[in-house]
Amino acid sequence: MSSSERRRLLAAVSAAGISALLAGCGFQLRQPPRLAFSSIALVGFAPRSPLAEELKRQLARQVQVQDDPARAEIVLRALEDVRERSIVASTSAALVREQQLRLKLSFRADTPGGRELIARAELLVARDLSYSETAALAKESEEAELFREMQSDVVGQVLRRLASVSV
Repeated sequence: MSSSERRRLLAAVSAAGISALLAGCGFQLRQPPRLAFSSIALVGFAPRSPLAEELKRQLARQVQVQDDPARAEIVLRALEDVRERSIVASTSAALVREQQLRLKLSFRADTPGGRELIARAELLVARDLSYSETAALAKESEEAELFREMQSDVVGQVLRRLASVSV
């Protein structure tokens, strides 16, 4: 057996051992919350909203996402879907040193008949981002990644709230 084959075998045995230890202690990866309804419609989101797209993707794993609110059991209404960037710190030469990124979603959920299931709720997620003009392209990429992470966080929070709804 060559040394590379031994390393691969050792890595496989180590991974299996770690998996067995974690399973034995009751560790389990977080599962998406179980939804008690079979269809939902998303309305009020901006066209091509990245947040709405991810929310649709996550919801489609468990329920049917309808385009027509009248055909859905629950209607999730986006009242506000905003991505913001503000300058938090700058130098005396007016160069930006730190920004704050914010993702805000205000929403409510009701039945097509108008019965309120979730009262108006607002989710706000913020992250700080250092900035340097010499690394502008890298910072732009970092900003996009932070927005994706914040978006996933908001989608998870919305799903957990929807899991508490009984139609």
